[in-house]
Amino acid sequence: MNERLRTVMLQRKVTPEKLAASCHVDVKTVERWISLGRQPLRRHQWAVAEQLGVDASYLWPPEEDDEEQAQTTEQTELVAAFPNRASVPQKTWVRLLKSAQEHIDVLVFSGTFFAQTNPRVAAMLAERADAGVRVRLCFGDPSGKAVAVRDEEEGIGGTLSAKIRASLTYYRKLIGTPGCEVRLHDTTLYSSLFRFDDALLVNPHVWGQPASANPVFELRRLGDDGWFDHYAGSFDAVWETAKPWSPESM
Repeated sequence: MNERLRTVMLQRKVTPEKLAASCHVDVKTVERWISLGRQPLRRHQWAVAEQLGVDASYLWPPEEDDEEQAQTTEQTELVAAFPNRASVPQKTWVRLLKSAQEHIDVLVFSGTFFAQTNPRVAAMLAERADAGVRVRLCFGDPSGKAVAVRDEEEGIGGTLSAKIRASLTYYRKLIGTPGCEVRLHDTTLYSSLFRFDDALLVNPHVWGQPASANPVFELRRLGDDGWFDHYAGSFDAVWETAKPWSPESM
C-alpha cells in the first residue's frame, strides 16, 4: 500500500473518484496506486502531485540500488524546499492551518507576515481551537536580550521590538480563548517554526538577514527521531521557558 498517497488524500479530502477524474484515468487505476502500491506513469504522477499540492517524489520516491535503499527518515521527511518565505504559496499556509486537527505551533520573533498576509488568521486560529486543536503562539519578548541582539545583527535600527508589538495586536482576542496560548520567549532563534499536526514549515535564520529572505523547508513526520521531531522538540524547549503574554503588558 502507498501509505503516503492514502494519507495525503485523506488530509486533502480528495476521493479516488476525484483524483481519477483529474488524471483522466479509471478509478480502479487510482485504487491500485493506493492499495497495491502501483507506480503511475510520469504524467500521472505530476497530475496527482498538482492535485494534492505535494511533490511527486514524496509520493513516489525514485527507485535506487539496494545499497541506497536504506534511505533515512530525515531524507524522506523533506516534502518541499522554497528559496525564500515569499515563495511559499499563500494557499499552502491556509490549507495547513485549516486542516490541522491536533496541533498548531508557531515560533517566531515577530511573524508579522503571518497576520498581514491573512487578516483572518486570528479568527481561523480561534475556529481551530474551538474544534479541539491546541494552538500555541510564541513570539520574541520585545524587551528581551535576544530581540535586541537580533535587531543589531540585522541592522534594522531598533525596529524589531516595534514589529513584535504590532504583530501581537492581531492576537489580542485569542487571550482567554480555550485552547489558545500566546507566550513571549527570550531565546536565540535559529529557525522560525510553523507546525500544523504532522506538517512543519522550517524557516532557517541566516546571520544578518531577515527570516523572509531565507529558505523554507516543508517537513512531514514519518516516524520517531527524524528531522520533524528534532525541530518540534526545539519548539517545546523554547515554549517551556517562555512567559505568558497579555495585552495589558504592552
